Amino acid sequence: MQGLTIDEMKIGDSAELAKTIAECDVYQFAGITGDFNPAHVNEEYAKDTFFKGRIAHGMLLGGFISAVIAMKLPGPGAIYVKQSMKFKAPARVGDTITARVEVIEVDPERNRLVLRTTCTNQDDTLVVDGEALISPRKERKG
Repeated sequence: MQGLTIDEMKIGDSAELAKTIAECDVYQFAGITGDFNPAHVNEEYAKDTFFKGRIAHGMLLGGFISAVIAMKLPGPGAIYVKQSMKFKAPARVGDTITARVEVIEVDPERNRLVLRTTCTNQDDTLVVDGEALISPRKERKG
């Protein structure tokens, strides 16, 4: 499986991935990263927070965006250079999150793409909004 090269992409190209956040996703993410913030893993604590219940880690959603970039657009061989994210709404266990990337700038001379990166929930609420700078694979092999 090979990702796309810069010459194979144009402004407006997009890809997405949908995933329902399971209880185990939040706990596994906490275990992998060491982020056991009670806002994510302790319902009793989280009831008294601004969100009135547990929320998924924001960076878990960042991982969903990374999966779209790594596996779909531009795909395998792409290298992340930079990512910005604004967290607009909480994501919770049971939410179905759609991570989407869209090409908004192509720079063939520097082999760079700028992607708009978003996550929306099942109600089409924007949860994450951002941009990524990506270096796609340089050439197609084989």
